[in-house]
Amino acid sequence: MTQEGGPEVREGGPQEFDPEVVRLAGQVFDAARGGDPALVRRLLDAGAPPNLTNDRGDTLVMLAAYHGHAEAVRVLLEHGADPNRINDRGQSPLAGAVFKGTPDVVRVLLEGGADPNAGRPSALEAAMMFERRDMVELLTSGGGATAE
Repeated sequence: MTQEGGPEVREGGPQEFDPEVVRLAGQVFDAARGGDPALVRRLLDAGAPPNLTNDRGDTLVMLAAYHGHAEAVRVLLEHGADPNRINDRGQSPLAGAVFKGTPDVVRVLLEGGADPNAGRPSALEAAMMFERRDMVELLTSGGGATAE
C-alpha cells in the first residue's frame, strides 16, 4: 500500500505495517470495490486517504469506477481523490469505466475533472478501439477530448 504521507516504514527488515492500518486499508478497498458510498464516506471521514493505492497502483477511484459504482466514485472525488491517477499498467479510472461501459461513472468522473486523454490507452482511445460510439460522444461532448 502506498500513499503520499502514508504509513511509516519501520527500520530493519521488510516493511511492516500496523495490523490495524492493514485492516482499515482492506475495508476501504472492499468498500470501493463493493460500491457502498455510505461506508466509503465513513472510512474517509475516519481518516482513510482518498488516494490510497493497492500493490498494482489501482486507486480507490479506479476500483469503484471499474466496478461501476458512480456514487462511491462521487464520494471519493468529494474527499479529494485524484480522478486522473494512473495505475501501474498506465490505465486511468476513466478508461476503466469506458471499458466496462458505465456511462453514469464516466459522467461522474468527467464532472470531477477526469481527463479523457490521460493514460494508455486513454479513455477516448479505448472507446474508439472497442467501437463504443456512445462513449466517444460522452467523452467528446464536454469539449475535453477530440476524436482523431
